[in-house]
Order: sequence, then structure tokens, then C-alpha cells
Amino acid sequence: MTSSFPKAVVFDWDNTLIDSWISIHHALSVTFNEMGQDPWTLEEVKDRVRASARESFPKIFGDKVEIATKIFYNTYEASHLDVLAPLPQAKELLEFLVSQGVYLSIVSNKKGYILRKEVTHLGWDGFFQNIIGANDAAKDKPDPGVMDLALKGSELSQDKGVWFVGDTDIDLQCAHNCACYPVLIRPDAPRDEEFIECKPALHFASCGEMKAFLA
Repeated sequence: MTSSFPKAVVFDWDNTLIDSWISIHHALSVTFNEMGQDPWTLEEVKDRVRASARESFPKIFGDKVEIATKIFYNTYEASHLDVLAPLPQAKELLEFLVSQGVYLSIVSNKKGYILRKEVTHLGWDGFFQNIIGANDAAKDKPDPGVMDLALKGSELSQDKGVWFVGDTDIDLQCAHNCACYPVLIRPDAPRDEEFIECKPALHFASCGEMKAFLA
């Protein structure tokens, strides 16, 4: 077991613990088409989707944001549970951390009620102390206020004993904003020109690699 074992781990959700790019891409494609805009490719979605809809959609859809938001969520909710899939070794990682007494929470920019529905669908409610999504806090990730909710009910403070684990720059920004330990988890190693203002302290290519590091 590593000497830097975390007291708590706050996970991102989409594409950190579950694979959701196909669902997100489909819902965005329908939304763009309905709004008369050119849809993004899957690669563009992976590159551009970071902030919550309430923060990103006004910049994309302007005064039609309410219509676009309704189309997106109606489309996403119609099928997201049918294709919801954990990433390899995600469940095993969570089981291991719980067995070691690590406090676990989720902070996602997916709407809170949808996020919690997905966690319940997988039967993972018991892993997490708090499940925080978009609109649950006054501001969404990377605002540091989300961590107050993530650690609510614990006696933990926001410091390097709390790992924030995610797959994008916004997760690392949140970790830095909260003075927590920033961990990047994705297949590709960070490039030199990436994350200039919010470098990860650790990178894991997968949930299985993170578990092996901690075991």
C-alpha cells in the first residue's frame, strides 16, 4: 500500500467511472440539428464537453438556450440507462477503496437527479457518501463550493489527503481550486502543453491501474 494513501477520494463520473460519450454525443447531435447548427463530431465532443449545461449552453445557443436544454435532456434521458456501462475495473476500484475505509463522493457536471439515477441503476449508491451534480451547488465544478457538499458529513478538510480524480482539465482545476490532490485518469498520458495551470500530481491510464498503485 502506498504511503500517500488518500483519506477521501472525490470522483468525477462521466468517462472516469462510466463510459457515456456515445449518449452525450447522440443527445448533442439531436440538439444541434434541432437548433439548426452543425453537430460536433464525437472527437469534438470529447474535446469540448467540460462545463455543465447551465454554464456552457448559453454560450452555444444564446437566447434559445431553454429550448436547447430541454431537447438535450429529453434526448439524453430517453436512452441513457440502456447504454450505461461502467469502465473496466471501476467497481473493483470502488470496492477496494471502501474496504480500506476511504471516504468516497462524486462531483459531476451532469444534472444531479440524472447522476443519482445512474448511480442507483448500477447499484453503486452504497459506495458514496455524497453524490453531487450540476445545480446541486450555487455554482458547478470547478467552483470550490462543490467540495463543501462532497465532504459534507465528514470531518475532513480540503487538503492533499483528499484526492480529486477525473479525466479532464475541469476536474484538475477543481482540485487545485480546493487545494486537494489532483489525479488524472484517462488512457492518454498528459502532454507537455496540457494542464499548464493545473498539473496532475498523478496519472493513471485506468481504474485498474489506480487500484494497483494503491494496493
